[in-house]
Amino acid sequence: MTRPSWTTLAPVLAIVALVPAWFAHPESSLVLGVLALLLVGAVLAAVHHAEVVAHRVGEPYGSLVLAVAVTIIEVGLIVTLMVTADKDASGLARDTVFAAVMITVNGIVGISLLVGALKHHLAVFNPEGTGAALATVISLAVLCLVIPSVTTSEPGPEFTGAQLAFAAIASLALYGMFVFTQTIRHRDFFLPVAPQQYVPMVATRGADAPSAAPSDSFEHEPVDLDEDGHADPPTNRAALASLGLLVLSLVAVVGLAKIESPAIESGVAALGFPNAVVGVVIALLVLAPETIAAVRAALRNRVQVSLNLALGSAMASIGLTIPAIAIASIWLEGPLELGLNQLQTVLLLLTAAVAILTVVPGRAKTLQGGVHLVLLASFLFLTIAP
Repeated sequence: MTRPSWTTLAPVLAIVALVPAWFAHPESSLVLGVLALLLVGAVLAAVHHAEVVAHRVGEPYGSLVLAVAVTIIEVGLIVTLMVTADKDASGLARDTVFAAVMITVNGIVGISLLVGALKHHLAVFNPEGTGAALATVISLAVLCLVIPSVTTSEPGPEFTGAQLAFAAIASLALYGMFVFTQTIRHRDFFLPVAPQQYVPMVATRGADAPSAAPSDSFEHEPVDLDEDGHADPPTNRAALASLGLLVLSLVAVVGLAKIESPAIESGVAALGFPNAVVGVVIALLVLAPETIAAVRAALRNRVQVSLNLALGSAMASIGLTIPAIAIASIWLEGPLELGLNQLQTVLLLLTAAVAILTVVPGRAKTLQGGVHLVLLASFLFLTIAP
C-alpha cells in the first residue's frame, strides 16, 4: 500500500486545522506560525493539483484553470480582509489588483524570460497570442485602475455606481472575448512554439552552393502539449482527484489567510509600512502557484505557457476580481477606491511600454527578463518607501 504524498496530506491537514482555528480565533504566535506553514503547504499543493488538471485538459485551457484558481483565492482574501480589517480598507482591492498586475507582468514574465533565455539561449514565444493577451491586460488596467482617478462625477479615486457597473461589465466582456480567442478562435496562437534554428543562404563567388553561418533567427511552430517527450496526461480518475484536492486547497488557503490577516496587518503596521503593503503580501501569496508553474514551464523551453500563465493571471485579477468586488460592494460598507495615484500610474505605464517592446519580436534575451525584474524591484521598493 502506497503512502499518500505530501500534496494529498497538505490540503487535508490544512482543512483539519482550519475548522477549530476558525472558531477559536488563535492569538498565540506559535499557533499562528503553524497555521502559516499549513497555509504555505496548501498553496504549494494547489500548484501541484492545478498543474495536474491543466496537463489533463491541455493548453491553453490549462492556463485558464490556474488563472481562475488564483482569482478565487484573490477575491476571497480581499473580501475577507475588507470585512475584518480594523483600519481603512477602501483601497485594498486596488492595491491587491495593482500588485498582481505588476508581479505578473514584471515578476512572472521577467523570471520566465530570464530562466528560459539562460537555459536555452533565447526565450521564444508567439507574439500574436502574447500581444493579444498583453493588449487586453493593458486595456483592463487603464479602464479599472487609471480612469477612476480622472473621472469627475465622484470626488476622489472612486467610480460612481453606474461607472463601477460599466467597468465591471466591460471587464467581463474583454475577458470573455479573450477566452474565446484563446481557446476557440485562435487557439494555435497560444500553444508552445518550437524554436527551429535555420542556416541562412550566403552567396559565394562562382559557386551555387551556400555557405553556412550561425544565426540566432528562429521560426515559430505551434507544438501540442505532449509532442515534446513529456509524461503522458494523467488519467481521468487522477485528474478528478486533483480537482477535488485543488478545491480543498483553495478553501484552506482562503480560510487560513482570513485567520492570519490580523497578524499580517499588525506586522505591516509594526514595521511602519504603508497599508498598500498588505495588498502586495496578498498578491505575492496568491500568485505563488502561478510563479512556480511558470518557472517550471520556462525550464522546459515552454515560455509560451509561462507567458500564458502570467498574462492570464493579470487579466483574471482585473477582469474577474473587479466585477466580483463590484458585486460584493453592495453589501460591504464604506467607499471603494480603485484609482491609482500618480506614482502607481507612472509605474503602470512604464511597465506597459516595456512589455510591448518585449513582446513584439517574439523572442527575448536575458536582458529583457532582467529589465522586467528591475521594474518589479522598483515597484516593491516604492510601495514600502513611496
